[in-house]
Amino acid sequence: MKSVIELFRELREDHDYSQRDIAAVLGISQQHYSKYETGEYELPLRHFITLAEYYGVSADYLIGRRSYDEKRPLEITYVTRDCSCGNLVRDILSLSEHGRQSVVEYVALQKLRENL
Repeated sequence: MKSVIELFRELREDHDYSQRDIAAVLGISQQHYSKYETGEYELPLRHFITLAEYYGVSADYLIGRRSYDEKRPLEITYVTRDCSCGNLVRDILSLSEHGRQSVVEYVALQKLRENL
């Protein structure tokens, strides 16, 4: 059975993504992501979830409880008619830390405005 890290690398390569592409999705450097693929660093749960959503696979598939052929399509939740939660999260995570903080602050401000 393949390890989680082997599966993530296989998914990345199958989709023709570079380590830099996936690192951008996670909001980390390519070097940091590389250490996940080599097993030098342990993949945090938040990144595990983000990558499962990004690749459209279940956690069961990634931990070896379901084959790729048995994967069920994930239910997609939309923030707006044209923007899924997964795409929004991916876009936010691709921002710098400062950019992500700005998004959080904007959401807090918008919530205040709508509660008035």
